[in-house]
Amino acid sequence: MSHVTVFLSFILFLPVFLLAQSNPKFEDYFMDKTMRIDYFHIGDNEEEFITIDRIYQQGIWAGNLKNLIDPFNLGAYAIRVYDSESEQLIYSKGFSTYFGEYRTTVPASKGIKRTYHESALIPFPKKKIRFSVEVRDRKNQLNQIFSQEVNPDDVMIIKEPPIQGVEVFYIVQNGDAHEKVDFAFIAEGYTLYERSKFKKDVEKFTAVFFEQEPYQSLKNKFNIYGVFKPSQDSGCDEPTHGSFKNTSLNATFNSLGSERYLLTEDNKSLQNVAAHVPFDALVIMVNTKRYGGGGIYNFFCTSTSDNQWNEYVFIHEIGHSFAGLADEYYTSSVAYSEFYPKGVEPLEPNITALLEPGELKWKKIADQNIEIPTPWEKEDFDSMDVAYQKVRTELNEKIARLNRENAYEDQIKAAEEESERLSREHAEKMDNYLKKSKYFGKVGAYEGAGYSSKGLYRPMLDCIMFSKGKKPYCKVCEEAIIKVIDYYNM
Repeated sequence: MSHVTVFLSFILFLPVFLLAQSNPKFEDYFMDKTMRIDYFHIGDNEEEFITIDRIYQQGIWAGNLKNLIDPFNLGAYAIRVYDSESEQLIYSKGFSTYFGEYRTTVPASKGIKRTYHESALIPFPKKKIRFSVEVRDRKNQLNQIFSQEVNPDDVMIIKEPPIQGVEVFYIVQNGDAHEKVDFAFIAEGYTLYERSKFKKDVEKFTAVFFEQEPYQSLKNKFNIYGVFKPSQDSGCDEPTHGSFKNTSLNATFNSLGSERYLLTEDNKSLQNVAAHVPFDALVIMVNTKRYGGGGIYNFFCTSTSDNQWNEYVFIHEIGHSFAGLADEYYTSSVAYSEFYPKGVEPLEPNITALLEPGELKWKKIADQNIEIPTPWEKEDFDSMDVAYQKVRTELNEKIARLNRENAYEDQIKAAEEESERLSREHAEKMDNYLKKSKYFGKVGAYEGAGYSSKGLYRPMLDCIMFSKGKKPYCKVCEEAIIKVIDYYNM
């Protein structure tokens, strides 16, 4: 055989070899169960540490058995699992965390350390593994911050049955969990007497989900569960209102200091309830009429049941938690001091720093001959939206004060109704304004995105990741979501 033949054979073999390395066979390394690794994430803006809490053996593995290596390069963190003997990478997943968001806040920049509880769910290994966690630096490069060998035969791995007092509703069942996207709606702030309300709410939001593209066209690729554990009290904590409730997951508004940000730090309770079903994505359905929610990539999202914007919030937050989409708005106040470092291209598929205008990340679906960056009526939009945000903030502060002072119910109700009316009117006004632009519906690069008025750009003038209302994802967001759905279904 000639040297040329050997060389060509090697080149032809190389992609197959790399494919084998990047997609290990599930049955070679894992059994069809889930290993849950609970750990504490501790630190501030400059330092962070991880320590293992407990390790559990749980039910079947929910993920795809063929796609074990994450291809998306999203999230502030990544889990990597290596076979201890060969050091081959056998599983990986990108994700973001509550702690990762805390790192970007003012208290963290002042050196105030906090501790958060987190969980890594991986297929249950047959042999010893090396479990590692990596974090991105300011240039978005991943660096290992934790590594520890885990022995699946360790007698301290907890194999207890799931907690009692939990009921599962099978809302949509389209097939094997390994071949579908499995969504679990987790009840928060529903009492035992509100069990039927939770089931109806899950059914309602399932219908909302499948009214939205691309989910509508890909409905047969999902399984959806409702998981109900009753709370002692109805609702959730509202610190600025002076209201605190005893609930299953301890969700609270005012997370990270943002009045509408609704999250839970009680990860252990969340995971204990969710363990009753196989899941790829968690939706915490919070039983409240107040506006708010949150979504953290491959972690969880929260949405409220009864607010006038609940459908928008639900679809918007799913975009964050399931597909890793960025917020495209930039005029509303947020808790972060510098979420996207200047001069660094964001990882999220739907925003860009446009460091190389000729190499726009969504260039393939941009409208032909459109100017990059794309001019739009930004100055007038900003003037109108900033004015409204000021009024909204003042109204929210008034409502919070009235609640803290135990004002008459009709006073509180009047202030709430005024806030909701102004919100509806403003959303309609801004929608109509954007629709009049000659660039509406065109894919380009519009300045204003990712909490920044300058220096970050979004693909289209409007999108459900940009503004409130019953509206579609933009074309770039939709394409990104389809890729994630395909990953779980291939």
